[in-house]
Amino acid sequence: MSRARAAFGGIRSQYDALLAANPDPRVPCDRVVLLSRCRAWIVNHGFSTPLDASCQTSFEAEPDVLRWRFDAPAGSGRVVPVSVSLRLFSGENRVALEFSRGRAPDGDGRFLADAEPVQLVLRPDVESRSFHASTKAFEGPEREFPPAVSARADGFRFAPPGRVPLDVRVLGARFVHEAEWRYMVPHPEEASRGLDGSGDLFSPGWFDATLAGGASAALEARVPGEAAGEGAWPLPPRRRAAPRAAARAGAVSPAFVSALSDALRAFLVRREDAPTVVAGYPWFLDWGRDTFIALRGAIADGLSAEALAVARKFAAFVDRGTLPNMICGSDASNRDTSDAPLWFAVVADDLARAGVPGSSSLRGPVLDLLRGYVAGTPNGIRVDPDSGLVFSPPHFTWMDTNYPAGTPREGYPVEIQALWTRALAYASRVDPSGPWAALREKAAASFLRFFADAGRGFLSDCLHSPGAFRPAAECVPDDHLRCNQLFAVTLGAVSPDSAAARAVVESSARLLVPGAIRTLTPGRVAYGLPIRGRDGTPLNDPHAPYWGRYEGDEDTRRKPAYHNGTAWPWPFPSYCEALVLVHGPSARAAAASLLCSALPLLEGGCIGHLPEIVDGDAPHEQRGCDAQAWSVSEFLRVARRLSE
Repeated sequence: MSRARAAFGGIRSQYDALLAANPDPRVPCDRVVLLSRCRAWIVNHGFSTPLDASCQTSFEAEPDVLRWRFDAPAGSGRVVPVSVSLRLFSGENRVALEFSRGRAPDGDGRFLADAEPVQLVLRPDVESRSFHASTKAFEGPEREFPPAVSARADGFRFAPPGRVPLDVRVLGARFVHEAEWRYMVPHPEEASRGLDGSGDLFSPGWFDATLAGGASAALEARVPGEAAGEGAWPLPPRRRAAPRAAARAGAVSPAFVSALSDALRAFLVRREDAPTVVAGYPWFLDWGRDTFIALRGAIADGLSAEALAVARKFAAFVDRGTLPNMICGSDASNRDTSDAPLWFAVVADDLARAGVPGSSSLRGPVLDLLRGYVAGTPNGIRVDPDSGLVFSPPHFTWMDTNYPAGTPREGYPVEIQALWTRALAYASRVDPSGPWAALREKAAASFLRFFADAGRGFLSDCLHSPGAFRPAAECVPDDHLRCNQLFAVTLGAVSPDSAAARAVVESSARLLVPGAIRTLTPGRVAYGLPIRGRDGTPLNDPHAPYWGRYEGDEDTRRKPAYHNGTAWPWPFPSYCEALVLVHGPSARAAAASLLCSALPLLEGGCIGHLPEIVDGDAPHEQRGCDAQAWSVSEFLRVARRLSE
């Protein structure tokens, strides 16, 4: 992975790096920051100019390459055109940074003549640490790093004992072994989150190359001894939208759809002998629910075979009604999720509806999961026999913030019931002799009875049962207007021509921001949501829990906001989908326009990707994970649906 700034050489976070390696060739795991940055200078007759924001003229981002351009002052009022490109190599822990001197435009006296060579000086800054930490020289690296450098004529190997090694070289350049430290490099992004706000960088030496007009020099950094391609998963060509699609009413721009298709492919990687989905960059690995939600977009984008392979891989983890909430390396023990197994069933249904060969292999695992729910899972999920609805322990849904308990939702969350009824519909088709059809009928009737309230004007978000299981009839429905109610429409828990569905769409409009949807509407609520810190200190007004900005200390500021006003892109397309389901083809153009309100998010932040979250309050700053798989996949899935 690379996480590079538009301002060349800039570092604002501990996750910034030109090369952050995945050291395990079998599975996605925490990445190791190796090449943090590369400082560069153009030198002409002793006049030195750094290649940085002061002379940078442009930045371009494409799916496979980043490019910075500079007009570097070279003394005597003249400049040298320089471009720098960064390339990653699929399936390898390798990156190339190419420095090219452009040719001087004919007749433009501002530029140094091509025949006059300049010196290019490069000084790479390296580390060898988990991307969840910062290098602190005084904690040992000041002693360990300098002797770990093996210098060569054209580069060096950096191999601290017990750490991931790094080879760096520049062909045709001279390497000068002259180590230095840069201390207290600011990490303002972490500082704004109440975390350690700086780190130290080590540079083993510098490279010296000569560039005439049209010449170039390339720095290559790689983990030595790897077999190429081990971490990649081969993907078929992208599905390009037909040009005429742009002219159809309600169609989404083909360029917008193609950008989302490009983005989605960055998240499909290898786990042993099958593909898997990295939930987000820079810091997430493969999560259960995130993976299955992302697979729906992959299926819509023609990656059905890959989606089936991922689902089959996860099917091997089915155990007594549970699936992993997340997989960290090879550890799949975290199963605290009531929605991942049900999203798995939705993926099985999507694959079956698409007629994907081999999708029937998922029937058995889905039925095993549903039987586990009915019998009660080891981690506390169970079906209420009276209502047919699913009881969920606290922090088992995607709103799973814990410590402090931002949204515990212990009881019967609305989207869990929507997922449950969709899973039961699938089960009743593939196992018609089973109890599933009758159970779905009971659950659907209970859903309308307990969640719909004409006086409220929207569906309750949860029937609360704090502290223990209770039948749904004994639980308390809240009056929290949240985006989760949309899944009742899109997954078929309520009929799209019903008053309940119309109320969902009308009320959810109050949650919309450009390209994302708030998790809670501003205003007061009757059902209090108290949030307390680890020491029991109250953190919010329980009857006004909306929190519009996701910033500051994690436990006292960000977690209370995470699902109580922070806006998320991934549920936003469900509003567009529900709008068309309820109002029919006449709403397609409006839905397409709303979907494209995410364009500024795609063109900012992590360019070409959609973020995890944005602030609920204007100006809706991007927050959280830079590039989120389910954000991209859900926009892509609904864009395909609107266009086709």
